[in-house]
Amino acid sequence: MSKALEAIHSLEDKLKTLLANYEFLKEENEILLQNVGKLQTQLNVNLQIIEDQNKKHELLKIAKTIDGSNESTRETKLKINALIREIDKCIVQLSE
Repeated sequence: MSKALEAIHSLEDKLKTLLANYEFLKEENEILLQNVGKLQTQLNVNLQIIEDQNKKHELLKIAKTIDGSNESTRETKLKINALIREIDKCIVQLSE
């Protein structure tokens, strides 16, 4: 009978350890999920900043070209035409 009680106590101890590990891992998982959410938000912010900076860079390149830098007139006209097409697309989207 004592071996059966020892087996039961051993099983209870293992179950308690298993439950404690489960609770710890559950809390750690929640913390990690929160961190993932924060990092995803920061990534989205950084991607938006990069996109804005790329747009500013393109505008600066166009302004330099229009200002009379060493680039050819043909390239300047192509950039202006691309901007006009982009503006036309925006106008079409707004009118829909």
